[in-house]
Amino acid sequence: MRMILNALVAAVLLAAAGAPAQAAPKGDAAKLAVAREMVAAWKVADWRKVADLFTPDGVLRSMMIEPVVGRAAIYQRVSALGKGAPGGVVLDVAHMGVIDGLVFIERTDRFVYNGHAGSTPVVGVLDIRGGKVREWREYYDRATLLREMGVAPSVDPGAKN
Repeated sequence: MRMILNALVAAVLLAAAGAPAQAAPKGDAAKLAVAREMVAAWKVADWRKVADLFTPDGVLRSMMIEPVVGRAAIYQRVSALGKGAPGGVVLDVAHMGVIDGLVFIERTDRFVYNGHAGSTPVVGVLDIRGGKVREWREYYDRATLLREMGVAPSVDPGAKN
């Protein structure tokens, strides 16, 4: 009897080991593809592409400042920031995945802003629907970011004055 049980356990384990890994759901794969497009657009300073990846009424929400609403306003914001970082911003992704339908990106952003090299850790949460970003929430330490950019805390690069 013991030999039969051992044989059954071995057969189940072999079957499980040979089973193909479950692929990410098509919707999750599509969301991750949009997030990767966004990461690539930041790297090459394609600010138009960054904005165009948002829905027309999309929201860019850096948690320490007022949200930027609408594709046109998002383009104005990122292109203004981009003037100081014409070489782009490298988003070094440590982890990216979909949880409860949202894309989470743990990363370190590296940049040269107005000749000042810097980096800062960030977590971004993207709500992607229909192939576009509806909302992007950014979590980071603003004082660290501004210090790394070589900018005084009272100055908000790219903000409307």
